[in-house]
This record gives sequence, C-alpha cells and structure tokens, in this order.
Amino acid sequence: MSESYLDDHLLISRAQGGDRSAFNSLIRKHETRAYQYAFRLTRSPEEAADVVADAFVRIYNALHNFKGQSAFTTWMYRILTNCYLDVKKKERNKQTTSLESVLQTSDGEVERQIEDEGPSPYEDTERSMREQSIEIAVSHLPEYQRAMIVMYHAESMTYEEIAAALDLPVGTVKSRLNRARVSLRELLVKDEELFRL
Repeated sequence: MSESYLDDHLLISRAQGGDRSAFNSLIRKHETRAYQYAFRLTRSPEEAADVVADAFVRIYNALHNFKGQSAFTTWMYRILTNCYLDVKKKERNKQTTSLESVLQTSDGEVERQIEDEGPSPYEDTERSMREQSIEIAVSHLPEYQRAMIVMYHAESMTYEEIAAALDLPVGTVKSRLNRARVSLRELLVKDEELFRL
C-alpha cells in the first residue's frame, strides 16, 4: 500500500472517531485535486468551488460509512461527479429570464444588463486554437461522457479507478469511454486542419 493511502486511512480513522483536525487535514490534502477535477468538468471557478464545497459536506456527513474498500480519492471522485451531475440537473430545471426584461427598483425601471463572462481577447490570444477546440468539444459532450474523458485523460485515472468512482463495471467504463472518444472526435472534425484527423 502506498504511503498516501496509509496516511488517508489514518486520517479517516481519526476523523471517524470524532477528530475534527484529522478531517480538516484530509480536506486540505485533497482540496486542490478536487477543485482541479471540478473545474475541468464545469469550466467555471464559481461552479467548481460550489461542487467541491457540496462534495466535502457530503463526505463529512457520510465519512462514518467509508469502509476503506477503495482509496479515499476514488470515493471522493464519485461524490464530486455526483455533485456535478446534480448541479447540471438543477440547471436544466431552472427557469430562464428574458434578456429583454427590466428590473423594478425604488427609482423606477432599469434595463437588465448582462455581464459578459467570456474570456478576454488577451486570454483568447494566449490559448492555442487546439486547446480551445478541445475544451469546446468536451463541453458539448453529455455530462457522463465529459466526466469519463476528464477522469481518464486529465486526471490519468485507470479504467478500474473510474469504474470504482462511478460504481460501474470496468467493461461498461471501457465501452462508454470509447463512445465518448468517438463523440469527441466527431465534434472536432470541423477543426480537422488543427488535428489532422
């Protein structure tokens, strides 16, 4: 067993016994990795922070159920993925607001102004066209495919780790990841000169 696994096991054991500082140490140890994963899924700093915060609350509430049959990080990825999928489900169910509407204030009506949250021209210039194309294509994948692509290619997780994180058979992970890659390739065909497909 790796030293990291043993360290996690010790911290979890202490946290399960009521040691708050052990739980805080466990969170500090994994918060950067959790945030990076959430950001790769959401592409939004605020949304990623919300996903991570929600995931750590769920981890705290369910820590007594953790039996150590898989690595803590595997369990953490499963919870992060579920939190991300829950956010997406809520977004789909959210009512939209017309851009033409006005707001009522004590001073009268005010036109609604929508802040452009897109990247600045400087940020666009800094990024290569290839990275942009991949990011856009990944963002158009269904949530489960996006999660698998990020887990395998960005987080360097194995098929077995992804299977454990998503509670799926390894064969299902392989076939779904393959379908995700095919979908991604189809989305990138329009930029074939960049990728020489």
